[in-house]
Amino acid sequence: MKKKSDLPSKDCVVCGRPFVWRKKWEKVWEEVKYCSDACRMRRGTSRPPAGLPSA
Repeated sequence: MKKKSDLPSKDCVVCGRPFVWRKKWEKVWEEVKYCSDACRMRRGTSRPPAGLPSA
């Protein structure tokens, strides 16, 4: 078994947070861009994340 620190990681294109490889992404890892479904849904909007006041 590999340690989590040995797995590849990427930065989310929406929020910039790093996320690590998951088994379910094994065949599509090169295509994965978002750390979560929430970031994937927010990708095309200009509104701030929930809980932050709008400008």
